[in-house]
Amino acid sequence: MTKRPDSKFAASTTNNSSKTDLQARAHEEMEKAGFIPDFEPAVVKEVASLPPEVRAQNNGAKDLRSLLWSSIDNPDSKDLDQLEYAEKLSDGNSRLMVAIADVDLFVKEGSAIDGHASNNTTSVYTGIVTYPMLPDELSFDLTSLIAGHDRRAIVIDLIIAQNGSTKQSTTYEAIVRNKAKLDYITIGGWLEKGGDAPEKVNNVPGLAEQLLLQSDIKTRIHNNRIEQGALYLHTIEATPVISNDQILDLEVIEDNPARDLIENIMIAGNVSVSRFLEEKKFPSIRRIVKEPERWSRIVEVAKSYGANLPSKPDVKALAKFLLERKQAAPDVFPDLSLTIVKLLGRGEYAVDIPGQKDEGHFALAVHKYTHATAPNRRYPDLIMQRLIKAALAGKPAPYSVDELNKIAAHCTEQEDAANKVERTMRKVAAAVLLSKHIGEIFQGIITGVTGGGTFIRLFKPPAEGKIIQGEEGLDVGDKVKVRLISTDPEKAYIDFAYDKNQQ
Repeated sequence: MTKRPDSKFAASTTNNSSKTDLQARAHEEMEKAGFIPDFEPAVVKEVASLPPEVRAQNNGAKDLRSLLWSSIDNPDSKDLDQLEYAEKLSDGNSRLMVAIADVDLFVKEGSAIDGHASNNTTSVYTGIVTYPMLPDELSFDLTSLIAGHDRRAIVIDLIIAQNGSTKQSTTYEAIVRNKAKLDYITIGGWLEKGGDAPEKVNNVPGLAEQLLLQSDIKTRIHNNRIEQGALYLHTIEATPVISNDQILDLEVIEDNPARDLIENIMIAGNVSVSRFLEEKKFPSIRRIVKEPERWSRIVEVAKSYGANLPSKPDVKALAKFLLERKQAAPDVFPDLSLTIVKLLGRGEYAVDIPGQKDEGHFALAVHKYTHATAPNRRYPDLIMQRLIKAALAGKPAPYSVDELNKIAAHCTEQEDAANKVERTMRKVAAAVLLSKHIGEIFQGIITGVTGGGTFIRLFKPPAEGKIIQGEEGLDVGDKVKVRLISTDPEKAYIDFAYDKNQQ
């Protein structure tokens, strides 16, 4: 991303950014958070010894290379974890297939590569530099479902009813071939606006019809999820725009129909994986979001919009309120979404024991939900893949409940740490960007009120900071004007003052 943005904040930071070595700072933050930012010599040696011919082995896997598989990811993504394919059935239902990269084929339990992955547990995206969970030789090549190459995969094969529910699902190993690497921006724009398909789609006969079918299935899955009480949330994500180590702007990453398509398909796939392991009587890792502790504040926020929510957590009532607000005021809906996300609380990993009820995922309104579709980027997904392969082979579960509990707890800790690193580096970048705007007035929304202070996200640029003057009485969801007092890139500080008389 080297484009020069048309913004009053653009290119205003040359002198300040020269004082901050952004890559060195990101490395330092990784180490402080308990990550291993560089691959150890043992990992490098192990990667060099991996036999590339492994990827061509069949070993009884289904040959599905002829199907019109495609991937949709970020334009610059090389670590492609999943492919999608769909077809209409004669009874009005649809078949939806998700192919997940077979990472376990190369990353064996107990190996040096696995040791690094089990410590970090996730790829960390600082916006300055990316720290992948696996070496590039794997995640960019051998374990990536890159276009034009045969790859081993775990396939989740779903029958989707006309109402969007999953009627049937099977899971098996296969060999697949990606026919087209597509991106969210191009495909999202086409699905949203219609018209002629992008050139990359038109170059593959039948791909346009395939993607439109996937989009139709996504709509049915999405509508079914909303009926069950899943929350529709649309938040804003910002990433630094950098050229020659200079921060030019903060770029907003917007949701679009292509991201929505992949999200809904992956949710359906992850639920099916959970059910598969439940049927096999395997303990496994679940992704849960508990009932929100700050439900009373959610009720207050809804009331400020003229809506009444029950006094006790009710996901369907909250989902109805959010959908109504999305339809009433789509332009400001991301601000409300951010407020609700902050009040819902964090997700975490936990162990599911067959026959026992789990906490469930409050925001998705589902039980037995997991993460299994991104094994190049998340360690829980790799653990789930090993469980799936053991179940398919009729072998015992490769992990005990105690082992899974330790893995789940560590993965939750590292996810929190990764979020902290990413948040810190966004603040460093924003502090550099805003350093020449001291004294100016900005508008924003309160995102957190804790023992550590009162925090705000600006609307433009979408930077996060702390209110250190006049913050008394503010709460999550309040929209306020603040004055920028100071920035400190070295400490990742952006400090504001609030004056209720100037609102």
